[in-house]
Amino acid sequence: MAVTPPEQRIWWNEPIERVELVWIVIAFLWGLFMFGFMIAWHFIGQQNLSKEAYRTTPSAYEAKVDDFAKKFQVREEKGIPVVKPKPGADVYLLGRLWQWWPILELEKGVSYRIHLSSLDWQHGFSLQPTNINIQVHPGYEHIISLTPTESGEFGIICNEFCGIGHHTMTGKIYVTEQKRAEAEPRLAEGR
Repeated sequence: MAVTPPEQRIWWNEPIERVELVWIVIAFLWGLFMFGFMIAWHFIGQQNLSKEAYRTTPSAYEAKVDDFAKKFQVREEKGIPVVKPKPGADVYLLGRLWQWWPILELEKGVSYRIHLSSLDWQHGFSLQPTNINIQVHPGYEHIISLTPTESGEFGIICNEFCGIGHHTMTGKIYVTEQKRAEAEPRLAEGR
């Protein structure tokens, strides 16, 4: 029940107050501005990652990740392989109930193509504390380009509810400084 009921029972035939009409026009124009600027923010603000996506099967993707982990494993951490690929290599990471696997060790300042997929449900790949968030779907291989700019330990969390163990679904990426000998070409070579 309204405080002051309309004079007529058919309220939509009532005239619109001037102030209300002004706010409707402002909201409509703001909505148009925001809609149009979404495209500009992609380029100007670098808000969204440019990514590729390809169809795959969970079993085929799992085989790729297993091969990748066996080839580049450097150690284990709580039973999970820590994988250090060659600088600039394609890197494979999979989400499954309830972990991101394997742990990655990347080099600062080197660009990598990160391949992501899920074996079971939709998961969220959220790299903390950076602002990278991607929905990862089973049956699709998502590829993003990533160049770490800081060294340290970065956490991966799932930000799409994926079941009872969702709150435990985490992973890690270590970013290390390039070794000086690897970063600078040897002076003795080429003489």
